[in-house]
Amino acid sequence: MNFKEILELIDKVAESGISGVEIEQGGTKVRVEGKSSHPKVFAYAGEVKPEPRALPMAELPSAPPPETPQQTAARVAAEAGDAGLHIINAPIVGTFYRAANPEAPPFVNVGDRVSKGQVLCIIEAMKLMNEIECDVDGVIATVYPQNGQPVEYGEKLFAVKV
Repeated sequence: MNFKEILELIDKVAESGISGVEIEQGGTKVRVEGKSSHPKVFAYAGEVKPEPRALPMAELPSAPPPETPQQTAARVAAEAGDAGLHIINAPIVGTFYRAANPEAPPFVNVGDRVSKGQVLCIIEAMKLMNEIECDVDGVIATVYPQNGQPVEYGEKLFAVKV
């Protein structure tokens, strides 16, 4: 069960008003309790043994901790540095690759002129190579991740000066 499926499960439990649901799949057990206004998610990843007693569950945080003043200042400074630039974010979680293979040159470099529909990089997710295309015409100002680096959904990939 992937993160997106767990989020959908949380939404369905919250919408339906049921008290909770528990799913076991591929050695992973997930339980979502919806009794309060904010559903709680419990997950156990490991070997699931059929025993009459309850298995230990680790409670997942429902929201990220609040930012410290230093984190807020760093985030605001980073956003100000991107002012006037079009940011292309990762549409999926996976591994970022700048070229089609290790021997090939990168699809784009900083300073390259790009056009809408041009391939900028590849994100590998579950052994599938997903070409990420530019959605504007412009010049590459910044390439954020390093080649071979894991990226998260919504993470900055490129800044394009339009």
